[in-house]
Amino acid sequence: MPAEKTTVQWLSRNLKVLSGVSFLQDASSEMLYPILPTFLTVTLGAPAAVVGIIEGLANGLASMTTVVSGSIADRARRRPLIAIGYGMAAAGKVLIALAYTWPVVLVGRLVDRLGKGVRGAPRDALLVVDVPEGSRGRAFGFHRAADTAGAVAGPLIGLLLYELLGHNIRPLLWVAVIPAVLSVFLVAFVRERRAPAPRQEHARVHGPARLPASYWRTAGVLVLFALVNFPDALLLLRLTDIGFSTSGVILAYVGYNAVYALVSYPAGALSDSWSRRRTFGVGLVFFALGYLGLGLTHDKVVAAVLLAAYGTFTAATDGVGKAWVSSLAGPGEQGTAQGWFQGLWGGGILIAGVWAGLLWGTDGTLPLVLSGSVGAVLAVWLLLAGGSQAPAAATAERGGQ
Repeated sequence: MPAEKTTVQWLSRNLKVLSGVSFLQDASSEMLYPILPTFLTVTLGAPAAVVGIIEGLANGLASMTTVVSGSIADRARRRPLIAIGYGMAAAGKVLIALAYTWPVVLVGRLVDRLGKGVRGAPRDALLVVDVPEGSRGRAFGFHRAADTAGAVAGPLIGLLLYELLGHNIRPLLWVAVIPAVLSVFLVAFVRERRAPAPRQEHARVHGPARLPASYWRTAGVLVLFALVNFPDALLLLRLTDIGFSTSGVILAYVGYNAVYALVSYPAGALSDSWSRRRTFGVGLVFFALGYLGLGLTHDKVVAAVLLAAYGTFTAATDGVGKAWVSSLAGPGEQGTAQGWFQGLWGGGILIAGVWAGLLWGTDGTLPLVLSGSVGAVLAVWLLLAGGSQAPAAATAERGGQ
């Protein structure tokens, strides 16, 4: 009976609904992600540089928007922001399906990623409502597992249709619109109470100034790591350098997402009972193994295994990082906390993508080994240094707010 009560406490209605929404949206997005470079360069005839420009601009816009939407989410209702964000993502995918020139794809990706920036922080702030602080790792882990299950289903469906349609990409673009639209309708089942009033001592303070010093120390360390965590598209490029076919890259990517989905909830639960900091450190061990291994190997089987193992890094850091910063902010600060963390994290990854791309050379060995080495050092520090940042300790540090 106690176990059942605990499950009911953290597995809230909104958590289940928002997990379903994310599953559908990610299935749509990841159906497109592996084939979009081919669509741009082969179908539309765009130069290869355009792929990097589009993704860089789109992800940079998403990062900046997340900061703004997070602050708004603490002063306004969150569900409309979530619905607008998912609606923009669906509209962006329609534009891509309609595109016959690459600038239209650019606009579609910008609209899509703008929607991601609008919805991300308000969704994660609403997700923890009614979830006990000591169970937030489980909650974010459950949500990331559902989201990433969509990233497994989407590419598999896309690969199947790609073969059945005789390698014709355009019909596949329209199929991807369907789950995106369904995700918007599912947001209607989200329930939201009136936003909590700010704490009295911060009643006249808005934005990042309301967040405690412990939040900024933690976010600062995590964002510094993001500067060596370049976009996964470059890891997929490394697979191509090793000799993977297009189908082989997609299947390897599915393997990565499958591990990510399977490990997300156990990693979140571990962070609740053990330590957010050290669970994140374990994730960085797999980051170091993945980057160093992929930078040094030329064997396809080894590379596929390393990419799959790399999924453990994402599982042990994505939801855990969100739960970690969530535990360092009060009820009226959740949107701002998630917005600044996710915005700065995305900006760090964008910078990492730029320097890694410039140093990529013929096979990416140098940036992979460099990032993997930095990740290994940070992993040791997080695992061995004091201040475990367990949930109870985090509560005490910010004054039991």
